[in-house]
Amino acid sequence: MDKRRIIKHFEGSEKEQSSGPVIYWMSREQRSEDNWPLSYAQELALKNNQPLLAVFTLMEDFLEANHSHYEFMLRGLEETAKNLENNHISFVLLQGDPAKTLPRFIEEHHIAYMVTDFDPLKKKRTLQENVADNISIPIDIVDGHNIVPITTASAKQEYGAYTLRPKLHKRLEEFLHQIPEVQKHPLVYKNRLPDISWDALLKSLVLKKNPHLEVTAPSGPRAARNQLQDFISNRLRNYSAYSNDPTKEVLSGLSPYLHFGQISSQRVLLILEESDFSASAVSDFVEQIFVRKELSDNYCYYNANYDNPQGFPDWAKKSLNAHRGDPREYLYGYQDFLYGKTHDKLWNAAQWELLKTGKIHGYLRMYWCKKIFEWTKSPEEAMEIAIRLNDGYSIDGRDPNGYTGIAWSIGGVHDRAWKERPVFGKIRYMNYNGAKRKFDVDTYIHTYLKDEDHE
Repeated sequence: MDKRRIIKHFEGSEKEQSSGPVIYWMSREQRSEDNWPLSYAQELALKNNQPLLAVFTLMEDFLEANHSHYEFMLRGLEETAKNLENNHISFVLLQGDPAKTLPRFIEEHHIAYMVTDFDPLKKKRTLQENVADNISIPIDIVDGHNIVPITTASAKQEYGAYTLRPKLHKRLEEFLHQIPEVQKHPLVYKNRLPDISWDALLKSLVLKKNPHLEVTAPSGPRAARNQLQDFISNRLRNYSAYSNDPTKEVLSGLSPYLHFGQISSQRVLLILEESDFSASAVSDFVEQIFVRKELSDNYCYYNANYDNPQGFPDWAKKSLNAHRGDPREYLYGYQDFLYGKTHDKLWNAAQWELLKTGKIHGYLRMYWCKKIFEWTKSPEEAMEIAIRLNDGYSIDGRDPNGYTGIAWSIGGVHDRAWKERPVFGKIRYMNYNGAKRKFDVDTYIHTYLKDEDHE
């Protein structure tokens, strides 16, 4: 494996490496195929003639995640565990704080080395630091999410897509190649490991539920590949023309699978290379799944304030501060937003799309977020509510794309200054009439907003 994918190395304090297993602490990349960290862990294990284990640590209080998120994740993990077992790689699921459960497991099984996934979010990075503080073996953090490794693409926070795009495309040919396949591991770990009853595990979790959820996408790597093939065969040709129209079914639907690591964006681009669609259809989609996706990782990795207004660019903070006292025509609280109880039927419909399907169409997610800002007292309150709703009800919530999109909508991140106006200052403005010019607003509202939803 290209060592530039190793984003961080913890040396460990043991003077001599144990002859016990190598473990892959699976987190962001929940698949057995096209998985750089897993392939690297196997490379290390084969080199030293050691067994290989995959370990997942399950926490019940991860940000705003609810029962639907855990069910989607666990059903995918169940499939991944079977795929790993077929390759003689045992899958272990530990419940609780990783800083406690992993060190105990490492000591009990005399683990020699650990490889884990790169993640730019503070929560994940803190967990990794806490685990490293409590163990003595080496750890490598490997970027298996970005096609161009995060620190190779750029050593700093980028101003926007226009600055990162050329850097990414310059390195694309260098990094866009086949990922080594995981092979059947020659050394099977003989020691007893805890059994997993997936149904019982899911029932045992004490989690909030979304009682309004009506549409649940099938989960797992197989479903992700099916979704990709369906998109390429039936929707990609219309992507350029209708991607901003929520009444047209042209989006890929891949974001939940990418978020949970059930498919690799690198595999998506490799498959797209073989397609025969027009350059514009493919390039517009590549802009989203490659440039914009990796720009979001860049923002969250290099800016610790990605989830609050301190992360906004200076021009935006200055402009927003100048308009803090501007009167708002409407003010709503969290419960009003949660149940779509605003005066704006388009906004209410977007919120009910979120509650009923676990997603909001990409174009409307921007409108949805900007209106939360327009109808709250401050950027801080708006960001708190938007993150809480997105993380709590979107299947692909708790993701760099979500935090970056919210920061773009409220704080001008990766955007430029626009004409100054009340409340928004120089932040880009979106309104109902602009949406009407792009798509059939009434059809969208009728789809998601029934009479009982706004009584």
